[in-house]
Amino acid sequence: MNRVTPALGLALGALVLTALPAHADSAGHLAHRDSYGTKAVYAPGQSARTYQRPPAGFTPVFTENVSRHGSRAASDSEDGDLVLALWDKAEAAGGLTGKGEKFGPTVRALQAAMAKVGYGNLSGRGKEEMRDTAARTAERLPSLFAGIARTGEKIDVVSSGQGRAVDSADLYAAGLADSHPALEPLIGATRTDKDLLYFHKADGGAAYRDYLANDRRLADTLAAVTDQPKTRAAARSVLRRLFTAAFVNGLSASDQVDAARAVYDLYAIAPAMSEESPDGRGWGMQRYISASDAAWFGYLGDAEDFYEKGPGFVGSDITYRMADVLLDDFFARIEDKKAGTSTLGAELRFTHAEEIIPLATLMGLPGSTEQVTEDKPYTYAGNAWRGAEVAPLGSNIQWDVYEKNGRWLVRMLYNEKETAFRASCRPITKGSTFYDFDELERCFGRA
Repeated sequence: MNRVTPALGLALGALVLTALPAHADSAGHLAHRDSYGTKAVYAPGQSARTYQRPPAGFTPVFTENVSRHGSRAASDSEDGDLVLALWDKAEAAGGLTGKGEKFGPTVRALQAAMAKVGYGNLSGRGKEEMRDTAARTAERLPSLFAGIARTGEKIDVVSSGQGRAVDSADLYAAGLADSHPALEPLIGATRTDKDLLYFHKADGGAAYRDYLANDRRLADTLAAVTDQPKTRAAARSVLRRLFTAAFVNGLSASDQVDAARAVYDLYAIAPAMSEESPDGRGWGMQRYISASDAAWFGYLGDAEDFYEKGPGFVGSDITYRMADVLLDDFFARIEDKKAGTSTLGAELRFTHAEEIIPLATLMGLPGSTEQVTEDKPYTYAGNAWRGAEVAPLGSNIQWDVYEKNGRWLVRMLYNEKETAFRASCRPITKGSTFYDFDELERCFGRA
């Protein structure tokens, strides 16, 4: 049995969820975006009309990105299978509520839609996210892509090699070609680099995988996060919307939590499958779980990601140091361009949350800067980290590079929002989103 220290239990027992911002989901209903965690669907963080203009005389000469794949179906049918088995049993026993009677058919239809798309594959929304992000990139940098077409520079496209990342790369590349048809022969076939874009499963991630499998502190902390009265109360609340009290009472506490988490997981993935719904607008899964219960299970998912992929514990970099290979590649591509040894006009990379989250921590991006101690664990009330903001489906980090008379500037977009580099990096002027490349090399220790 996992050990829970008194200090940790006390700290978690005092946890208070902060108010979560309301957003419209794909069906037009108000929903708590944070409750979807890293399954939140993508939306650009800023209107391109409000981007700062580069200083006078600077022109774009290169752009590079790393993007998570777009919205997708669930990885497998496990959650739906569990829920439907329970629903069938409840139906036979007369244990369904009025809302529960509608829940089973909704889940069956969602399961069928995901099976048709292919478990783990991009949904219609995910495909659209990739094409739209590419189109906005083309609109943001028209002179760069016109110059690439004129000079015959190449566009390199690389992925983790996993199906949804390959498909995302191909769709993004096609979106660029649609915006600038002359680019099509200059866009290379999508190649695979697992060491760069699937590093959590590559040789460089061996120590990290050992941490996940064997670290006692991690196991104890995650057990303490989940094993709280709040979790059991939320689980019962979720199930009571669907099943009668007598039916729920016949389930063990553990089975109640497992079933409720499966309901939550279906709620979380449903917006990613909105285009496959009968009316193309959404599945209405928010009818079957309250906002407060979804927020709690969203927190549990965020806590797992925080400790397993994000900032984690004070004094440890095991969750994110392996992302250095990807950050190195960002710098190397600009260094090559600056040295005149590169024939690339753009470098496009496509990967997964397991790479975006540690990279955000390594770079010190907003929301990913604060680690926790064992006696003061991760909570929404005490930490800004949110999976829906750090690495939603389709999330991306983009560096646009500008040059004038041998001076090179870089502007970063994080989920298409102009974002400052870490505090130790000095922009060209106070409040500017543009940085001298030499300054970035200094503050990231590459000089």
